[in-house]
Amino acid sequence: MKASNELRNILQNSDNIVFFGGAGVSTESGIPDFRSAGGLYNEAYEHPPETILSHSFFMKHTGEFYRFYRDKMLYPDAKPNKAHIALATLEKQGKLKAVITQNVDGLHTLAGSANVFELHGSALKNICMTCKKCYPVEKIIQTEGIPLCSCGGIIKPDVVLYEESLDSSVMIKAMNMIYDADVLIVGGTSLNVYPAAGLITNYSGDKLILINKSKTPYDSRANMIIRKSIGETLAYATA
Repeated sequence: MKASNELRNILQNSDNIVFFGGAGVSTESGIPDFRSAGGLYNEAYEHPPETILSHSFFMKHTGEFYRFYRDKMLYPDAKPNKAHIALATLEKQGKLKAVITQNVDGLHTLAGSANVFELHGSALKNICMTCKKCYPVEKIIQTEGIPLCSCGGIIKPDVVLYEESLDSSVMIKAMNMIYDADVLIVGGTSLNVYPAAGLITNYSGDKLILINKSKTPYDSRANMIIRKSIGETLAYATA
């Protein structure tokens, strides 16, 4: 409770906050994370998830990719949780300047956050590889096999797969937001996925706050560490 009260005081006295988050932000919405004991990467498949979610696998085994993708990567009924809502509230109050997320579920935007940097893209957007026509996620959900565009081209989710590069313009903007921030809150991420995790090295302030249930490689750099539910923590701190 003491740390949560300290966090509340920091948020009340700052108008230049940036949030950097990962899969743990959405677990309270019913979307499993990747690396915890019950996470996606600890389940057994014919191929490891890292292999299936790679560019080369998508190109060579597109049908198999989509079987996995529909089953394990799409959660159309998921709703924003307390963490998403608290961050959107902070933005509306003029305190939070940006949400930088590794997630592809679109829940920050659905909660009302406007300035969202999706480092790994969005599962809600899908693009024809031939004509570049855009399709909503319903196109993927409502079809079987490989989803095809009206032009006959293959539709690909607008997410960054393994072996693909992150959007450099999004990375630069996110880096600049972190560099200029007075307060940097990092939540729900193991900080083991690069290059995204390396972005927080651009923060040079004295209010680096980590909200994560497990240790991270950046714990020694943090000014505050909270090992509680990120939803409950942010909801309390912004109440």
